Amino acid sequence: MKAEIHPKFYTATITCACGNVFQTGATKQAMRVEICSKCHPFYTGEQRIVDTQGRVERLRRRYSLK
Repeated sequence: MKAEIHPKFYTATITCACGNVFQTGATKQAMRVEICSKCHPFYTGEQRIVDTQGRVERLRRRYSLK
């Protein structure tokens, strides 16, 4: 590798909105995420819809869905 052209690599602490905290390698020392493998519907098997900005509720109101 060439010297002084690559960013510094840290052991990063990742914090999820659900409270899960884990370590990984990254170019930042700390990051916050909204969804991780502990709370993502694909990994948990839950049928939970991840809503962004009320779009799901607006669709349900528009088409009278439950």
